[in-house]
Amino acid sequence: MRLLAVHESRLEREAGLPPRGEHPMSTTAPNHGAATKTLLACGVAAGPLYVVVGALEAFTREGFDPTRHDLSLLANGKWGWIHIALLVTSGFLTVMGAVGMRRALGGGRGGKWGPLLLGVYGVGLIGAGIFLADPMNGFPSGLPAGAYGDVSWHGLLHIAFGGVGFLGLIAACLVFARRFAAFGERGWARFSAATGVLYFAAFFGIAAGSQQGGTVLTLVVLAFTVAVVLAWAWISAVAVRLLRG
Repeated sequence: MRLLAVHESRLEREAGLPPRGEHPMSTTAPNHGAATKTLLACGVAAGPLYVVVGALEAFTREGFDPTRHDLSLLANGKWGWIHIALLVTSGFLTVMGAVGMRRALGGGRGGKWGPLLLGVYGVGLIGAGIFLADPMNGFPSGLPAGAYGDVSWHGLLHIAFGGVGFLGLIAACLVFARRFAAFGERGWARFSAATGVLYFAAFFGIAAGSQQGGTVLTLVVLAFTVAVVLAWAWISAVAVRLLRG
């Protein structure tokens, strides 16, 4: 019987399952070192920082319409440095949070790829902050008509970094959903999967409909904004989940 128990324990470890008697995620806060806790706290802070500062920008910047303009456009104009700093800082905090998740999970099913893909999202945010989005749909106001709609090299790099980052986030959501499902945590699995699927739909919606006008533009912009807020809520929630255990 003892040999059988040892064999079963070895099989569980190879499958990425925790030892019997442990919590499925093995992430109770006392088990984390100070460095890991600090890194996870960075992941917790990234979402609220981006959402709060982004909302303040959206409702205070002259000429910006949240129903027509993507938040990335805020990097343009006199006060664009605020959004540039926000993107870079949020990206850096996300990367730090991803490192903390990797340290907290310590491997196993999704313990490597989930945090790694989330780190890709953070790097994408940093790149999107360094390379600015081109002016679009009349923002910022006061530019010559030819300034809107022309794609520059930095605009292309902004799209490239943003696209890779978004795909990294979507994949991270699905990897974490699989991990949670494997450990029987269905609520977290559904939350993760829904976030990834909705973000995927909103991302491709904004990519296809951003050049449209009227109701179509309003719908895709608002849907993408909701997806962004949901994604940040998911990142912060998972970081809190791992920090508290």
